[in-house]
Amino acid sequence: MKFTEFGFDDRLMEGIDASNYIDATPVQEQVIPLVMQGKDVIASAQTGTGKTAAFVIPMLNHFLVKPRGKYAGIRGLILVPTRELANQISKVVAEIALQTHLRVLGLYGGVEQENQIKTLNEGVDVLVTTPGRMFDLISQGFVDVSKLEIFVLDEADLMLDLGFNKDIQDLIRKIPKNRQTLFFTATISKKIKSLAYDVVRDAIRIHVSPQNPVSKNVDHAVASIEMDDKRFFLENILKEYPEKKFIVFARTKVRVERIVAAMARVTVNSEALHGGIEQNDRFAILDRFRSGENNVLITTDVACRGIDIPDMDYVVNYDLPDNPENYVHRCGRTGRGNRRGQALSFCSDSEKKLLEDIEEY
Repeated sequence: MKFTEFGFDDRLMEGIDASNYIDATPVQEQVIPLVMQGKDVIASAQTGTGKTAAFVIPMLNHFLVKPRGKYAGIRGLILVPTRELANQISKVVAEIALQTHLRVLGLYGGVEQENQIKTLNEGVDVLVTTPGRMFDLISQGFVDVSKLEIFVLDEADLMLDLGFNKDIQDLIRKIPKNRQTLFFTATISKKIKSLAYDVVRDAIRIHVSPQNPVSKNVDHAVASIEMDDKRFFLENILKEYPEKKFIVFARTKVRVERIVAAMARVTVNSEALHGGIEQNDRFAILDRFRSGENNVLITTDVACRGIDIPDMDYVVNYDLPDNPENYVHRCGRTGRGNRRGQALSFCSDSEKKLLEDIEEY
């Protein structure tokens, strides 16, 4: 199904066309009509399947065709677990809404709040936010969600993993009961089901994930390499394919910095990304990686969820993840949409149990 067939407002179609949305993915084709009908939705789908557009576009369309009225607060709230994801999704929303009067703000910690407060005071239709900064500004009186129309909970499984359940429950008490709620998750568990049915009403459940949670667009390989030899193998791969885009996952911040230093010693340019780097610097690093100014990103699992990098060629698991589910999310950085991707894992003797757990998962 093509985006021209959904019946979106013409002003919105300009942004949809500019963002190169042409054919709807399966999750978009199923979710968008339900959102436009005002239904609550619980959707589970693999990473890289177009979940963001599935809720952003019909939400913006609703705000265009239904006047705001006298209410000056937030009409649409998208709650996400990480600052990187809030920044990324807010840019997607702003791009699609560019030819409309709708105003969008990405709200998160790690940056000065003065400019965020100034934008809030000027009026915001869609707020993309993380729990911490949002509750700070609600308590200060700068965020009004008393007449919220649409609430989106994105990457809900990671929200629970990061301990945000209480924050979500606190928010539910602050927003109207007659809101529309859209609940998106990559994986479904008992905890996720419990949270989902706390926040939605008579929701329609959409499940487009196959039994195997890993994208079929990714080719996987594993190499048996001892810890002390991994840097040499990484150097060889990066030098053999200098024009390709690589994201390399390591277990800790210290190991990330050591890998970047080791690559620098052999004249391979790379950048580090982890939670110990200042937030604005992290955004700048991701922007350089997206634009191709830097083609090698060495990172912890801070970048394994939700981050969308165009034309990602290779994911390298320099260290295998302790949590098998994170293998799926790491590999989801490549093979997105209709593109194929490659995932290569370095496995030392001490990591063989982790490899078995991943294969079983």
